[in-house]
Amino acid sequence: MQRRSLMSAAGAGLVTSLAGPAPLRAQTASTLRFTPQQDLVTLDPVTTTAYISRNHGYMVFDTLYGMDGDFQATPQMVDGHSIEDDGKLWTLTLREGLSWHDGEKVLARDCVASIRRWARRDPFGATLMDATEELSALTDRIIRFRLKYPFPLLPIALGKASVPVCAMMPERLAMTDPFRQVPEMIGSGPFRFKADERVPGSLNVYTKFDGYVPRKDGPLAWTSGPKIVHFDRVEWRSMPDPSTATSAIVAGEADWMEYAYHDQLPLLRRARNVEVRVLDRTGFVAMLRMNHLQAPFNNPAIRQALWGAIDQTAFMQALVGSNEPSLYHVPLGFFCPGTPMATDAGLAPLSGPRDYGKVREALHAAGYRGETVLLMVPSNSAVLLAQGAVMEDMLKQCGMAVEVYAVEFNAMLQRRNRKGPVADGGWSAFVTNWSGADWLNPAGHIALRGNGEAGYAGWASMPRIEELRTAWFRAPDEAAQQAICRDIQIEAMREVPYYPLGQYKQPTAYRHDITGVLDGFPTFWNVRRT
Repeated sequence: MQRRSLMSAAGAGLVTSLAGPAPLRAQTASTLRFTPQQDLVTLDPVTTTAYISRNHGYMVFDTLYGMDGDFQATPQMVDGHSIEDDGKLWTLTLREGLSWHDGEKVLARDCVASIRRWARRDPFGATLMDATEELSALTDRIIRFRLKYPFPLLPIALGKASVPVCAMMPERLAMTDPFRQVPEMIGSGPFRFKADERVPGSLNVYTKFDGYVPRKDGPLAWTSGPKIVHFDRVEWRSMPDPSTATSAIVAGEADWMEYAYHDQLPLLRRARNVEVRVLDRTGFVAMLRMNHLQAPFNNPAIRQALWGAIDQTAFMQALVGSNEPSLYHVPLGFFCPGTPMATDAGLAPLSGPRDYGKVREALHAAGYRGETVLLMVPSNSAVLLAQGAVMEDMLKQCGMAVEVYAVEFNAMLQRRNRKGPVADGGWSAFVTNWSGADWLNPAGHIALRGNGEAGYAGWASMPRIEELRTAWFRAPDEAAQQAICRDIQIEAMREVPYYPLGQYKQPTAYRHDITGVLDGFPTFWNVRRT
């Protein structure tokens, strides 16, 4: 889910003060100055779905497999693998020369412990472990999966770029409860994390790990291929105000700005020494998630009635403006547009004019009796604030009694965990965003699960969707998987686990002398200054 900050600041005049004290502003060609989309709060990429923690994780930690531009798995820490016993025995061999940041050798047992920890937080990982009879380290370099049945998606499960990350870490850290952060940032990735220079809310620093051994081959895209580092130091400097961040990149006070905010695009495009580009073609997908345990959204008929009010174009234009049609896509279903599992099956309720009068009548017929709809909106996210404003207006036009609860994202998460009614401190719905890569297929699509109170906040119980998800894993080929995804989408339109609100593209911006920026989310290998 996207976390874009919108905090009060005095504007462009703060660029110098936010850039740090004078000694730190004396930069060299070997320092890259990066402005992240928000402050890095959670350091452990296994314990969170925050994308900034994922981006941080890929600097510090490595993964057994990477993911290329076609969303396929490629070897990363592994040299390769062999498959025997009709797909039920996988043997993974680690590359030679891998070491942790503390100088210790990377061992297979470290990776086994890391996989087990990650699988307790990730639905795709949990499904892999359900299919696993035995996971063990045969030698210092060999990992073995003995499966109950064939699981051809094993490499992409271990190498997916969606959250949470299957980050490899030393066994002593991987034994940490997966619902608590590890005490140290010790990985085997291309950068070290400088905990001694961290300033929460302002600065995070990474230095090149000289002991890192890049792959010699593989497609160089996303998290795949050789991770060759050209900067000795990368500084993440938080600038919560969009105007301040934009002024910094235009003035040369920053080298790379993760989010080129949509309302700042004209200024950035006019800047002579700045390049604006979309790195991730999957973009971000927006949604409204409802509480399925409490009125009014525990009533399937009420959820169905609201389809007639959902205007995806209005949501997208509130984010990117009406003059940037290339930066958004509607209609959005339940899988990322332009990827193999995407389908338009069942999306007819999203087409045609919206008629709020008919929706009010349908809501009344369905049993809505004026219950308070508490809509949660993160106050420190410009994108989510905009979505929340459109959603509040839409629900009110439908005759619903709306109360907006707008607080900082982490505070919202605390309330989101409550399952009780609004009167007892619960909630009804919240707006949020996901990377399109998280909606590629049913494997890692957390919000599309129907596993009730064991699942994602909102706790939708939809047995048929769970049955179809299980069938998808065992489908013999992509055509069969696509047919199942069509059925999943039709069922989701009927049961309504959430309302998709559209897909938008998020550009990034960097100085012209920065080259080698790869497609995908921000990664820092291959990047250099010319």
